[in-house]
Amino acid sequence: MELQNLTKVSEYYLLGLSDDPELQPFILGLFLCMYLVAILGNMLIILAVSSDSHLHTPMYFFLSNLSLADIGFITTTVPKMLVNMQAHSKSITYAGCLTQVSFFFLFGCLDSLLLAVMAYDRFVAICYPLHYLVIIKPNICGFLVLVSFFVSLLDSQIHCLMVSQLVFCKDVDIPHFFCDVPKLLHLACYDISTNYIVIFLVGTISGFLPISGISFSYYKIVSSILRVSSSGGRYKAFSTCGSHLSVVCLFYGTGLGVYLSSVVSSSPREDVVASVMYTVVTPMLNPFIYSLRNKDIKSALWRIVSRIA
Repeated sequence: MELQNLTKVSEYYLLGLSDDPELQPFILGLFLCMYLVAILGNMLIILAVSSDSHLHTPMYFFLSNLSLADIGFITTTVPKMLVNMQAHSKSITYAGCLTQVSFFFLFGCLDSLLLAVMAYDRFVAICYPLHYLVIIKPNICGFLVLVSFFVSLLDSQIHCLMVSQLVFCKDVDIPHFFCDVPKLLHLACYDISTNYIVIFLVGTISGFLPISGISFSYYKIVSSILRVSSSGGRYKAFSTCGSHLSVVCLFYGTGLGVYLSSVVSSSPREDVVASVMYTVVTPMLNPFIYSLRNKDIKSALWRIVSRIA
């Protein structure tokens, strides 16, 4: 079989969500609406937090950074898919593919780590309320976000370097709507067991460790809440964590399912559907989950609308 080095391949072909031409306009309209809703929702969260002094707290500082990461995450994949569908094209350049891989893991890992940081913030707020302002200081908040960013940047560059070293067969058709690393590995024309080991090790840092931290935080939170005597106090404590826990389940439930199953074997169509859930649906739903269950966010958004009106 003829082999070509990745650097000699000028473009690849993203097979997308469906080959049915009759479905293309519907998919284009649907994903354009989802993208615009996600951008608008997350921008409103950032605007509400930045413009309202009542929301200048660690919890909302982390939330605004999560919204920023969600904007980057969904923008990495969806616009290129929409452009290709509008132009009736499936191609993506070599540089474009590497750029997608880099930013996909940068913002995906950043999402994961920020969710862990937010769980730690809730853990301190509920389990050590009297020491909260001493432990979660502004400089600590900035430090946690910066560490999350640089760890995510390292994770993305490792994946980008790994993909840039792959050797592919002559025909490079990616059965996905973006340059997904597991799909690229399946197209490689040599033993990729070392690459899977790298994915497992890096995934442990960007996935398993944050999940472990989140699980430990919520174990301590639930234990602390159950010791509260009044039902009103328990409800108030649970309500501050409900939104975050919903986002955690949605993000990790779909994201990790794709990457863990792809190491063994899975249906390409199931992978694409699950990928849509955590790359498109989750960034779109996060603002609604946080705003609909949070009186402070709703009040801040209402004040913004009132000033505009």
